[in-house]
Amino acid sequence: MTKKSLLNEMRDTQLAIELIELGARPQVLECETSLSRERLLKLYKEVKGVSPPKGMLPFSTDWFLTWLPNVHSSLFINIHRYLTRNSDCSGIEAVLKSFRLYQEYVRTNQIDAVLSFTRAWTLIRFFDTRMLETAVCKECGGHFVVHPDDLHDKYVCGLCHMPARAGKTRKAKAAQNAEAGLAAAA
Repeated sequence: MTKKSLLNEMRDTQLAIELIELGARPQVLECETSLSRERLLKLYKEVKGVSPPKGMLPFSTDWFLTWLPNVHSSLFINIHRYLTRNSDCSGIEAVLKSFRLYQEYVRTNQIDAVLSFTRAWTLIRFFDTRMLETAVCKECGGHFVVHPDDLHDKYVCGLCHMPARAGKTRKAKAAQNAEAGLAAAA
């Protein structure tokens, strides 16, 4: 029988609380802490006030390769790489700090966050298992998330070569309609 350490349990509880506050799904909590599933579910309900979401974690790399998620994923992975290379931080601590920096960046620049904590955590796991990697854009020199089996010799990122429908969100369309309505009224 193994002895449970109160200090380790307290650290795991604090980590679980931080992860829950950032929006981590129960499966992430189970992977990153040694707390029981029942305890994590109770903790989630106590912190969030609601039951945790059900369902599977993201399992496909394809989501990270579409235009807007790719831009945000590339931003996050570059923050994470910088942090792990230039500090003593690693593992879940690096993911937490990187995600907070990502959130601060999007908030400061008044951009809607596209990456959830669970997606960011999954992205790191995809990089660790070499299911994804980065390629350097030949035009801007930025490092962007790509599939390792694709050709990257003449890679051009989605910011330098935007798809025709990029940025055509409902909000943008609503803003354009509102401006058109104001112009017609004048």
